[in-house]
Amino acid sequence: MVVAGTTPNMSRMAHDFSKNPLLVYWEMTQACGLACKHCRAEAMPKANPLELNTEESKRFLKQLVDFGNPLPHLILTGGDPLSRKDIYPLIDYANGLGLEVSITPSATPELTNEAIDKLKAHGIQSLGLSLDGSCAEKHDNIRAVPGTFERTMEAARHCGRLGLPIQVNTLVAEETADDLPAIYELLRTSFPVMRWSLFMLISVGRGKALNEVSPEEGERIMRWVFDLSMHSPFAVKTTEAPSYRRIAIDKMRSSGMATPEMKTTSVYKGFQIRDGHGIVFVSNLGEVYPSGFLPLHCGNVRTGSLVDVYRNSDTFRALHSPEQFHGKCGNCEYSHICGGSRARAFAYTGDALGTDPFCPYEPGTSVTGVA
Repeated sequence: MVVAGTTPNMSRMAHDFSKNPLLVYWEMTQACGLACKHCRAEAMPKANPLELNTEESKRFLKQLVDFGNPLPHLILTGGDPLSRKDIYPLIDYANGLGLEVSITPSATPELTNEAIDKLKAHGIQSLGLSLDGSCAEKHDNIRAVPGTFERTMEAARHCGRLGLPIQVNTLVAEETADDLPAIYELLRTSFPVMRWSLFMLISVGRGKALNEVSPEEGERIMRWVFDLSMHSPFAVKTTEAPSYRRIAIDKMRSSGMATPEMKTTSVYKGFQIRDGHGIVFVSNLGEVYPSGFLPLHCGNVRTGSLVDVYRNSDTFRALHSPEQFHGKCGNCEYSHICGGSRARAFAYTGDALGTDPFCPYEPGTSVTGVA
């Protein structure tokens, strides 16, 4: 439920996320040379022999065009997408279809300056890098392979030299929370950054071995993130923490910011987007999921239409509809712009439409309301 205000309803976006996703994540392979402690994919040293082959991959990519305009942005992930021998022909094919393509490679020996040069030459729009510590000891401890910190730093520096935009992804868990200010300073002073994304840990895959921060600590971190975003030289966002939008709205309203000014902020661009709504995930086997962190199998691009699954499957239709959510998330006045982490609700309760346990907010207690 959204409480009406005196200004235009901020939940009415031009992009209808129930019809067209903003982002399609494609897990090209499970193969990866790292053994990261929080790996969602539980990546393996070698590829699954049943992963989509080149021709199947092209047929899948062609399905993305069927969404029509606006076309989704394709993000190549894994495992390590650079371990696919057909990576560059597939990037070329996607670009030829009119798709914008980004990539999140792993910091393995495959991530050389020459590989980055080639990615840029083949039209990659941006590159995502993971940095989970402000020094080699802290980062490499999370990544479980020595040398990944320096390899990540060199990749970021080289992207800066090329003018290739990068997003830096950082895990937020008990093991990393105290280091976040130092990581920010490192990013601010070391190389150009387009966006810093702080991923609030969800206990899936290998991530079950790490510890999530408490809801109260999460709120403190998100307030810090918002204050940081007001003067940071790059955008700062959160992943799997849509309740950040509630905090941002309250802070912007409390400061006297009007709705037109709010609409210019980076946080506004993420309103409504959540697992299965604005986001869809395709596994290396062609399986369709609402996101990489929400393991509800909804179809397969080998045998069906991604467009049909996203728009019409029972699971996705429910995720498109916050009025169907249960518990606090279903009763919250922020449900349409936030909606809670559906992946975390499922991980804790087995109900993807249930309450996000990371959010301590009690519906109806906001002093600023929703515009």
